[in-house]
Amino acid sequence: MLLACYGLLAIATTIVPPVSNLLAFALATIAIALHSSLQHEALHGHPTRHSGLNEALVFPAIGLLIPYRRFRDLHLAHHVDTRLTDPYDDPESNFFCPDDWARMPRWVQLIYRLNNTLAGRILLGPALSMICMVKSDLQAVRRGEPGVAQAWALHAIGLVPVIWWLATIATMPVWIYAAAAYFGFGLLKIRTYLEHRAHESPAGRTVIIEDRGFFAWLFLNNNYHIVHHSHPGAPWYRMQAYYYADPLKYQALNDAYVYRNYREIFARHLFRAKDPLVHPMLDQG
Repeated sequence: MLLACYGLLAIATTIVPPVSNLLAFALATIAIALHSSLQHEALHGHPTRHSGLNEALVFPAIGLLIPYRRFRDLHLAHHVDTRLTDPYDDPESNFFCPDDWARMPRWVQLIYRLNNTLAGRILLGPALSMICMVKSDLQAVRRGEPGVAQAWALHAIGLVPVIWWLATIATMPVWIYAAAAYFGFGLLKIRTYLEHRAHESPAGRTVIIEDRGFFAWLFLNNNYHIVHHSHPGAPWYRMQAYYYADPLKYQALNDAYVYRNYREIFARHLFRAKDPLVHPMLDQG
């Protein structure tokens, strides 16, 4: 899958642009999103038992935006299931505390309301995520939090082969590649949009999307998300087998937080929010 990812990106940036920049953009977007899914596999201990080798396999920063080690550290912190969706303790939460929400200017609230639809999450989500990450990481660096500055330094090194490729070998214009990096991140927002909800039970917060099509492949079966949180060390190619061996067990575990496929998700939530922005349990005290 790593070879397929890098091969697709190479083809998209060299052979395809003279034929069609639009097709090249689409293929590069897919390759960049797939690379992030492979980075997710790497931080969970695949494809080898050696974390340094796994990191090396996904080291080129082809997505441009997110340092691998920041992704790794924040995502592993997210895997403390008792903290899922908590606005302060879950780094991947999309909820706000009531007081924080009330203090926001109305124009900021409007941006987050737009971002709370699937269409908004795809189009605005990457920019909002980057603004929040950079702001948070600058504060962390000032506090002397270990590893943050190093993660960004390594990310800068990881950009070197990408910049070299674009400058010397690729036929794709740099601005098209930059757009593909942004919308590759936007594709990933389709996966994260539904992954978690507010629920009294930690297991009830994590979704199942019974999809076996394009998005399941692109997200490396992370749409069976309750399976991933139940078996975080299991590789992507075993997720479906785990789930379909006993789907009722997982549906009972997550209190039937289930979607049939991504078509259903687009139909329901492309322009309609799934959740409130203020965490409903915190709002209730």
